[in-house]
Amino acid sequence: MMKSLSSHSILFFIAFLLTLNFTFTTAYPLEGRSSSFSGDATYYTVGLGSCGKTSHDSQLVAALSSDLMSKGKYCGKKIKIKTPTGTVTATVVDTCPGCAKDSVDLSMAAFKKIGKIAAGRISINWSFV
Repeated sequence: MMKSLSSHSILFFIAFLLTLNFTFTTAYPLEGRSSSFSGDATYYTVGLGSCGKTSHDSQLVAALSSDLMSKGKYCGKKIKIKTPTGTVTATVVDTCPGCAKDSVDLSMAAFKKIGKIAAGRISINWSFV
């Protein structure tokens, strides 16, 4: 009986340690940090953004969708936006409530770096820098 109890205790202890090891070593990707997104870029007249700062159309700034912003989570972060005709790095300063999850709204200056204003909307790939 003593041998059986001791074996069960050891097995339980090993199982417990393995569970702890698995719990602490499981990696979860940080949203946006290693991911690339595909969506559309549009432009807007910037001003006081949801991050609490006033920006101007001449600055390279962006607004992310409400789904991604999550209470200002990405305020001040940089994103790199790519199209076949150009690349721009912009700072997140605002929320775009009308944007699809992976789309961004850009200042005119940022939009001009990746396409023509007359296009109004262009397909992009982007990621956090």
